[in-house]
Amino acid sequence: MTGTGFEKAPARDRRRFPGISSRAYEHPADRSALVALRKLSGFDTAFKALSGLLPERSLRLLFLSDSVRVGETQFPHLYAMLRDACYILDLEKVPQMYVQQDPKPNAMCIGLDEPIIVVTTGLVELLDEEEMRAVVGHEVGHALSGHSVYRTVLLFLTNLALKVAWIPLGNVAIMAIVTALREWFRKSELSADRAGLLVGQDVNASMRGLMKIAGGNHLHEMNVDAFLAQADEYESSGDLRDSVLKILNVLPRTHPFTTVRAAELRKWSQNRDYQRIMDGHYPRRDEDKDTSVSDSFRESASHYADTVRTSKDPLMKLVGDIAGGAGDLGGRLREKFTGAATTGAAGSGGGGGTGGGSGTEGKGGATEQG
Repeated sequence: MTGTGFEKAPARDRRRFPGISSRAYEHPADRSALVALRKLSGFDTAFKALSGLLPERSLRLLFLSDSVRVGETQFPHLYAMLRDACYILDLEKVPQMYVQQDPKPNAMCIGLDEPIIVVTTGLVELLDEEEMRAVVGHEVGHALSGHSVYRTVLLFLTNLALKVAWIPLGNVAIMAIVTALREWFRKSELSADRAGLLVGQDVNASMRGLMKIAGGNHLHEMNVDAFLAQADEYESSGDLRDSVLKILNVLPRTHPFTTVRAAELRKWSQNRDYQRIMDGHYPRRDEDKDTSVSDSFRESASHYADTVRTSKDPLMKLVGDIAGGAGDLGGRLREKFTGAATTGAAGSGGGGGTGGGSGTEGKGGATEQG
């Protein structure tokens, strides 16, 4: 990687992942969408053709003119973190990064042709070095996954929806697309949190950063276990009315709620998939072209099914119970009709005994299918 400035190793001993594919850390729902999009011939070209319609050039000029570009002479500590993150995730071209004056802690990665990373002064002032390292890794993860393209499109469509709100049904159609993009983008945030952990390799720093984003710079007043307990209470407490309110609260958001992000990241950090990556066993990006779209969708569907099955949310439990009840009903119907068919074939003399035996076989068959 001569000439890219990556010859200098990271500031402390952390593992590096040469050639790592973003599929290694992507959430199943995020991964399935990205795999499908990457398989579409000419997709990137078509999107880039829209660059004249999208506000990307305007945003680039805005950040260049009214923010501070990170480099060797401006915010050099952030520049070192950025280079470290690119070194660890093996991203060859370092994205441009800007610091924007804004007291609200925030960061984003946008851009069609080349990703731009923007962090606010509120975030820089809030986080310590290791917490900030996880955030920079989070944004580099967005860049490696190609999320910046779809984030830019989401910004464009959201603005467009406001402009065409007066057109009958026009706003409805665009908002349907925006809602779907937001659901995908919330999952992409969970992917990027994982990338941040791979870069920082300090789960406690990642947890602290999320707590600070939620509650400010008062670590002495906060506790990680209690913070994670909030996520569990949020998921399991209340009734169906609360479940509906949760959905309504999250629909307009591009990010999951902070306690949910913390719980999801802690769960992933304790997962064997994370440990396998840390041990050097992960998918390579030169294998991306051979990835099966159908396998990715099956994995995503399996994830959502597991979520419904294991969720403590009242609405999700109801959905699971209804699905389970429908399965039980189907089994009973199969048993009934299988038994009736066998009884008819056996004749009236042995109907009772044969029907009972047939019912047992029907149960066995249903069990094997399950």
